[in-house]
Amino acid sequence: MTNWLYKGNSIESISDFPEGIYGFIYEITHIPTGKKYIGKKVLYFERNKKLGKKELEVLKEERKAKGIGGRVPLKKKVVSESDWKTYYGSNQEIKDLIKEGKHSEFSREILTLVTSKKLLTYYECKELFIKEVLENQNYYNGDILGKFHRKDFI
Repeated sequence: MTNWLYKGNSIESISDFPEGIYGFIYEITHIPTGKKYIGKKVLYFERNKKLGKKELEVLKEERKAKGIGGRVPLKKKVVSESDWKTYYGSNQEIKDLIKEGKHSEFSREILTLVTSKKLLTYYECKELFIKEVLENQNYYNGDILGKFHRKDFI
């Protein structure tokens, strides 16, 4: 598996990122063809998980002891590290090559580190428009935000 590179340094662990980073903008290159893909990736997944019976009982007891009335939440937020280490983008052509075991045919570069969800989308769009990915056949990207499509330029 190819490691991520950021400013020439290999990124192998979540601890290699500076404090407060939400995600990153990346560029993946298929080395044999030179074709590229630009995308964004979050470092942590945030999910709502249902509370089990024991957890619900403990929460009810705690709320009673504190004199807090009202409904008990049925879910809790769980934060876990994303699959960023093994991620090669959402493009189907790239996914197919990875399934065939062709990891070594790709380089993965982090272009920008980002501190929030909103900025992640902004910087991804900025890169996509600056590099004119929909007008350039050297990119796998087929659309931007689901609003602008490669087929519109053909």
